[in-house]
Amino acid sequence: MSKGGEVSAVRGVDLTVPRGEFFGLLGPNGAGKSTTIGMLTTLVIPTAGAATVCGYDVVRQPVAVKRLIGMVSQHNSLDSDLTAIENLEFRGRYFGLGKRDARRRAESLLELFDLADRRKANPFELSGGQAKRLMICRALVHRPEVLFLDEPTAGLDPHTRVNLWKVLRELQAGGQTILLTTHYMEEAEELCEQVAIIDHGAVLASGTVAGLKETSGADTVVTVTYDGPAPEGVHGLKDRPGVQGVETTGNQARVFTRSADGLMGELVAIGNDASVGITDITRTQPSLETAFLSLTGREFRE
Repeated sequence: MSKGGEVSAVRGVDLTVPRGEFFGLLGPNGAGKSTTIGMLTTLVIPTAGAATVCGYDVVRQPVAVKRLIGMVSQHNSLDSDLTAIENLEFRGRYFGLGKRDARRRAESLLELFDLADRRKANPFELSGGQAKRLMICRALVHRPEVLFLDEPTAGLDPHTRVNLWKVLRELQAGGQTILLTTHYMEEAEELCEQVAIIDHGAVLASGTVAGLKETSGADTVVTVTYDGPAPEGVHGLKDRPGVQGVETTGNQARVFTRSADGLMGELVAIGNDASVGITDITRTQPSLETAFLSLTGREFRE
């Protein structure tokens, strides 16, 4: 509920994730990504519709679903009273592993995620990246059919993020089904085979990364650097057919367009009319980010 009444966090989301696939659910803040994950992991009860995980209904068969999934949330949920290896062993015993098997599984995962030397550390002694890797280890202890990752690299430094990507790719290559939510477009391009872009609780587009870039009207970005302040005349290009937006910052102008034919010449002419020359001009092909912005808009989000 909100002050204005009921709010539909998710409406009409229709997705199928094949076994063994790395699937990305993308969207700006408040789009409905975490709510969708919450419903699929039985943490949020849907008020309408139906959802199944590995053939089990998330509302009518929540226990069966929980046995088949692993979940890594955005926030640190490790038990601070247990060491790293104890966190894993406890989870293994909870899911029915014997003491010896739980220890063996914990040791194996700590080795895989380069945490073996931190096995006796408490969670508060771990760095942010180490804690996130341990959370993924814990989610994998019982060998789940589906691993849910809710913005797993938020707040991590670039080096840690890239290393985590490597481990996740190895997991998926070994047959692990992974559903990832993220607002990092480069992360989705790097990891996911298919993605769905969600906003205001609805799926705006879904398919392969390459397919979305080709079919969603994603912009080509033409960036021009002038040898003086970017001329006001470039804003007149907003009326040009195919142009989706124009941005200027200092000496630089960026034009987002679905058709760049002849545009560079017009930018040169605009500079000549304003008595400023061009020091650099680049044309960037559509990316997942431009597809995302084309679908969700460029306004600021809270």
